[in-house]
Amino acid sequence: MTALAQLVHLGDLDLLLHEIGDEASRLRLRKLGFELGGLDRLAAARARFAAAIERRWVVMYERSRRRYGRGVAAVRERVCQGCFVTLPTSAASRPGVGETPALCESCGRVLFWG
Repeated sequence: MTALAQLVHLGDLDLLLHEIGDEASRLRLRKLGFELGGLDRLAAARARFAAAIERRWVVMYERSRRRYGRGVAAVRERVCQGCFVTLPTSAASRPGVGETPALCESCGRVLFWG
């Protein structure tokens, strides 16, 4: 799995943890019939997953997650969906397999093309 894919999965785990940790969200999910056990296991899985990613990418991801709430952002039609700034043409191409993840020059989020 590439570093970019790992960071996107880490972002998904953080969103799950946030959703389950919020009391209002928990009440809504319970009303819909969802069981919400296993928060500790999910947090432990997140920690194991983060430990497997190269440290410099985790640091960059965590920095933007603390600042904006999300550490990754999709790119659609050369626009970062985190800050809605059009990316320069040099940064707007999809990275190849095995390349390092790209960062938005405006907000610093890790970019993925979706």
